[in-house]
Parts: sequence; C-alpha cells; structure tokens
Amino acid sequence: MTRGRTRGVGGDRVDLVAPVAAGPEAGGPDRPGPPAGTGPPGGLAALGPEHLAIVARCRRAPRPVAELAAGLDLPVGVVRVLVGDLVAAGLVRVARPVPAAEPPDESVLRDVINGLRAL
Repeated sequence: MTRGRTRGVGGDRVDLVAPVAAGPEAGGPDRPGPPAGTGPPGGLAALGPEHLAIVARCRRAPRPVAELAAGLDLPVGVVRVLVGDLVAAGLVRVARPVPAAEPPDESVLRDVINGLRAL
C-alpha cells in the first residue's frame, strides 16, 4: 500500500479533519474522467484498491481523512499517505482546515464578565 512511506508523494502532511474531495480527473458516474494522456501514469487502473476506494468515497461528497480511515478500516497514517498520492496524481483535492483563532486576551474576558455583571 504505502511501500514503507510515511508521507505522500507531495511530502505534505494531511490533517485529520481536512476534507478530501474527488477532483474532475477522478471520473465517475457524473464525471467523464480525464482526457486521454492525462492523469496518473497507467490511469486509474494503475492505482491500488485502497486508492480507488478513497476516490470512490470522495466522489459523492468531501470526507475528512479520519472518516475515510474509519470507513476503510485502515490506520490514519496509511490513509494520509494514500491521500497524498492521490493529490499528487490530481485525483483528489484536500482543503486545508481553517486554523483555530487565538484565544482572547484574559483582560478582554474579564471586561466582558464585568460588563455582563453590570447589566
């Protein structure tokens, strides 16, 4: 599956909650697939069954990496590598999750509490 790799072809680490969506090159019932001569070498047939299962699950709606791992009964680390391969092949897109905002300053929280008490 991963051939001993701990990161996908692109080298980026995929976040657990990052939604994975099938790209237009993935084909599908409502998508014709890539034009001849494009896409991964050897086409979709050159991918492993796990790669194909990920693409199939992401065709209907974007799915988080953790959900893909649970649904395929594979370790999260393996799914991260497989998704990285699919991103490099242009078969899926991964949206980077929005980073959490920094917590507000304690003085701001105290001012809010004091303001609420004054009401």
